[in-house]
Amino acid sequence: MPPRPTAPGLFADTPSPTPKSANTNWISAHCDGGARGNPGPAGYGALVQSQDGTVLAELSEFLGLRTNNYAEYSGLLGCLQYALDHHHPRLRVVSDSELMVKQIQGKYQVKSPDLKPLYDEAKRRIARLEGFEISHALRHKNRDADRLANEAMDRGMNRSPSSGQSAPTPIIATPYPKASPTPPPPAAPSKADAMLRGFTKDGVVHILGGTTLPNGIFVKIIRE
Repeated sequence: MPPRPTAPGLFADTPSPTPKSANTNWISAHCDGGARGNPGPAGYGALVQSQDGTVLAELSEFLGLRTNNYAEYSGLLGCLQYALDHHHPRLRVVSDSELMVKQIQGKYQVKSPDLKPLYDEAKRRIARLEGFEISHALRHKNRDADRLANEAMDRGMNRSPSSGQSAPTPIIATPYPKASPTPPPPAAPSKADAMLRGFTKDGVVHILGGTTLPNGIFVKIIRE
């Protein structure tokens, strides 16, 4: 019995790909995920384009309180599902998550128990495609996906992207370090330290209010 065919770079025990489609065009997807806090309010975004650059879809989803890497994998899964649901058998993915890209490429192991199920599901979906490629890009080359991911986080936090104003009760993602206690207000100056007012006449300093100063006191005279 001949060995079961697998998609490039996949493990031998992954499911067989679906029958080949007449559509031979590639689509591309830039995906990004993030969390405000780690974990914190998280979301992913993806821009899906046809081979000629036409925008096919903008994906954006809030994920709740998750980690950055969870959000990155969720973005990949969203792109894969879009390709499968819309019968695009060939998909190129660009992500600024070097960790995820190299794990999918088999260059890094997946040691996190939280990411392993996402990795396994990504592999299952990849195996259903006729062609799949994934590559790493720096964040500034992934701006549209980053914008969509931030829009998802804004929605989840009930925050307006345009105004930047947050809801009265924003989500607190992680236990931040306690702020330093507010220092006590400075003590009121003692009577001896209080500023005195007076005037000079014939070279003699006269203190207003009938206050007298003991001998040996140094004074600073400021012209008003």
